[in-house]
Amino acid sequence: MIVYLVQHGKAKNEEEDSERPLSDEGRAEVEKVAARAAKLGLGCQVMHSPKLRAKQTAEIFASHFKTDASEMEGLKPMDDPIIAKDFIESQDADVMLVGHLPHMNKLASLLVLEDGAVDLVAFRNGAIVCLEKDEKWRLKWILTPKLS
Repeated sequence: MIVYLVQHGKAKNEEEDSERPLSDEGRAEVEKVAARAAKLGLGCQVMHSPKLRAKQTAEIFASHFKTDASEMEGLKPMDDPIIAKDFIESQDADVMLVGHLPHMNKLASLLVLEDGAVDLVAFRNGAIVCLEKDEKWRLKWILTPKLS
């Protein structure tokens, strides 16, 4: 099984827009990563936190993967990563989760190291962190906007 973890794209600051939608730069970077991912053959169910910036990021990936994006509880910045871990482990197919820091970092560490307090991955806005599970979870690759 493969899980793709994505920190939402760069967002507007709260003073500019309290809902914090994606900035123009953030949208462009996510489009670039999503297009590259689709060219590499990625395609899967896309789930996102209820926050607007995560929803917009997920919708961009979903459009490139020719699928839908769905809201999921347990992906907000301070949510317990066990919720997302339990969801992942209940799935039979690959899945992409779009959320926020520090949650994404805690989730990656929980899956790979079984310890959500360890700082395993330096997430970047709009980047994909690919984890694969055979006997145990392993970091497979990372695709950032600069590498796309």
